[in-house]
Amino acid sequence: MTSLNTNSKDIDFVLNRGVENIYPTSEAFKALLLSGKKLRIYAGFDPSANSLHIGNAIVLNKLSQFQKLGHQIIFLIGSFTGMIGDPTDKTAARIQLTRKEVLRNSRVFKKQASRYLKFSGSNPAILKYNHSWHDKLTFKDLVTLASNFTVQQMLERDMFQKRLSEEKPIYLHEFFYPLAQAYDSVFMNVDVEVGGNDQTFNMLCGRSLLKALKHKEKFVLTLKLLADPSGKKMGKTEGNIISLDVTPADMYGQVMAWSDSLILSGFELCTNISDDELLEIKEKLTQGTNPKDLKKKLAFLITEINYSKKEAESAENRFEKLFSQKDYRGDMSLLIAPSNLEIIDLVLVAKPDMSKSFARRLIEQGGVSLGDVVCKDWDKIYAYKAGDVLKIGKHDFWRIK
Repeated sequence: MTSLNTNSKDIDFVLNRGVENIYPTSEAFKALLLSGKKLRIYAGFDPSANSLHIGNAIVLNKLSQFQKLGHQIIFLIGSFTGMIGDPTDKTAARIQLTRKEVLRNSRVFKKQASRYLKFSGSNPAILKYNHSWHDKLTFKDLVTLASNFTVQQMLERDMFQKRLSEEKPIYLHEFFYPLAQAYDSVFMNVDVEVGGNDQTFNMLCGRSLLKALKHKEKFVLTLKLLADPSGKKMGKTEGNIISLDVTPADMYGQVMAWSDSLILSGFELCTNISDDELLEIKEKLTQGTNPKDLKKKLAFLITEINYSKKEAESAENRFEKLFSQKDYRGDMSLLIAPSNLEIIDLVLVAKPDMSKSFARRLIEQGGVSLGDVVCKDWDKIYAYKAGDVLKIGKHDFWRIK
């Protein structure tokens, strides 16, 4: 049995690194961690896509830190909540998914999470699917659970207020999402829930429901989101999210394509460097150090965490060869695409996770080229043939097959 680490300095690192808020208080949570009680700590991951991404990895990294302290970790796949779709930050209702779709999407989740969590050994993380209890609830159960919340509570959420002002519909089932997530805490009888700060409302619903039904205190730990100093978040809409199913070389290259303004946030949230190292990087950024050198270190560390040191070294060498020496002709990804596609569709074939709106902006700003031709008309068909090179952004190249 793994012994609990109650070292105050180690606990401070976990409770401060990348943490936005702790409810009810960080002082109470630290006292509980120092007490030596083994806690049940969980985070949920909805399979709305067929791979986890770097934002999920930030949460996984925090769970890993708690696991190393000796606490019980639950890796929850939202096989029920994923079918509803989280309305958080959405200006329209999500398209509902089938059970078959969410289970198919989640097939690689445990494998990807294993880069951060141990699912075997003396203190293994537990994998759960929340459809295993939600499917058993009756309509009577739903009414009873719903009686713990008010419509006013739900309507206070920013995205619902925005939809009301724009006269867009709010569907009743969208109110059930935070209720379903709240019931996860009750059924699993957890002590702590961890998630991004955009999940604060949902996680606090779980805190309220657990207190109402079991008279139990649940702590909520919210994490900062990967964002630049202006608060602009990384995401699919911006086209800069990194899926965990990309190759080591692509992961390294995609981090290198991040805005320089994400460097400090990236080190804080995506790595486990010491606080002293983080402060040193912050000072270097203000003292004129070339951001590219720091970004290379960040790209290496993220790739190493998700793969290995050897893979990170290989990715770094490939990056230097392709982009620093401009010698990419003999070593690039192949893009199989039909002829006569509009340039925006060709870009989306190469980068299916990129949003169409972001692709359009990138093209209009001159960020896409075919051979020596810069393509600025997003709805135009530019002539291309097998062997031509498609460049997207600064660092992504494909040879058309």
